[in-house]
Amino acid sequence: MLSRLSASRRTFLKSSSSLAAAPFVGTLGALQTRIAHAAGFSALVASPYGPIAPVNDLTTGLPLLKLPEGFSYKSYGWTGDMMNDGLATPGSHDGMGVIRSRRVGRSSEMVLVRNHERGNSSSPILNVPTYDNVFNVPTSGSPTRPGGGTSNLVFRDGNWVSSFASLAGTLVNCAGGVTPWGTWLTCEETISNRATGLNGPVGLKHGYVFEVPVDAAMTNPQPIVGMGRLVHEACAVDPRTGFVYETEDNRNASGFYRYVPNVVLGAPGTLEQGGRLFGAKVVGVNNADLNVANVGDTYQLEWVEISNPDADPQIRTNFPGFGSTANATGTAAMSGPFALGWDAGCLRMSRGEGIWYWNRKMYIVDTATGLENRASPPPRFGRGDGAVWELDLDTQMLTCIFAVPQNASSVGNNPDNVTVSPKGGILLCEDGGTFSAAGQTFGARMMGLNLDGDAWAFAENNLTPAVVAASVAQG
Repeated sequence: MLSRLSASRRTFLKSSSSLAAAPFVGTLGALQTRIAHAAGFSALVASPYGPIAPVNDLTTGLPLLKLPEGFSYKSYGWTGDMMNDGLATPGSHDGMGVIRSRRVGRSSEMVLVRNHERGNSSSPILNVPTYDNVFNVPTSGSPTRPGGGTSNLVFRDGNWVSSFASLAGTLVNCAGGVTPWGTWLTCEETISNRATGLNGPVGLKHGYVFEVPVDAAMTNPQPIVGMGRLVHEACAVDPRTGFVYETEDNRNASGFYRYVPNVVLGAPGTLEQGGRLFGAKVVGVNNADLNVANVGDTYQLEWVEISNPDADPQIRTNFPGFGSTANATGTAAMSGPFALGWDAGCLRMSRGEGIWYWNRKMYIVDTATGLENRASPPPRFGRGDGAVWELDLDTQMLTCIFAVPQNASSVGNNPDNVTVSPKGGILLCEDGGTFSAAGQTFGARMMGLNLDGDAWAFAENNLTPAVVAASVAQG
């Protein structure tokens, strides 16, 4: 069940008791909800915290975000800022999570790990545990090396106190997930096999999961191969079984996976000791297609073992969902594990993104479930504005709890990452960028979900050109 409260675990979001009220849906909102749900879709409703408006950042003084009245935030760790290890903060910030929370004397301390979704770069992260340090040497231009990785940030009593790089030599670190034993699983969203340089060695394969601890010096920069070579997005651990659930972001060729480690009671490093990878399959249905979903759609899952988690990528012709119209066939590039799972009858999603564990449930985002936002030619499947699925871990029932109607980006504009508060509130981060609807321009938003599976805006990017100009002038 969705909570009546929706708040993030992110450290900069704090609410007072006066804001802990049930969502209010007015008469018009209730009418819209009934209409939307009759068609199996979600609606945009009023926020339980009130309308959002620009709020100045406590660090820079700039109105970077829109928030409800009574909320505040601080920015930290901007790209290029010097970290405590003497390195410049890498760019392309993406998925992150808190991996340690403890008391230090009279203070409360938290350590957050942040991904850097970077490709090959002429300025890679240096002087930390590194997976792939092979340079590609082009015929012209600067040599490049995998520029992705992670950095760790330390907060004390709500204030940012230090940061340092913790993993290098990876590619396109998009999201990941926290573990019950206090580490971060960072995921490569690529299945690249890097080419050689001029007379140079062959670069390593990519598309793996890596584990990052609190202490950067203890990072083992070796991939957890058993978790699969996929277009990884995110993962979440079931603390009762130790199983790790994984999403894949490869449009219309995305599987949903479960890694069963050999060491069930996990600890740092145990996932590397091997396990078995399984793909999700709908009971009694081969190759179930979840590319279009309605609120309330329910599927019973079973799990099929993937015979080779490290299988090479494949190119397939005449594959459904890759043509120029509707669900026509076309040429598809896919991960090896997805191809093996598909051949065994496993399901597919459009673009699996964030996943989060809470109270015997997994909450899974597919950022592009639905029909394309156009009427002619016939809209293609798996190119909509997204959906959220709830997986009951004890029954293995998968249910759609949120689905954006076609041509209704104001309800949700490609939700990406997801978190669930300790009280069960679901918060989504959009990845669709700036858009316009009904004469209004929206920045990327944080969207809460209410008990009916409808969305409401909690925060919005207010990084307008005027704000950017002010930031440059301030230096």
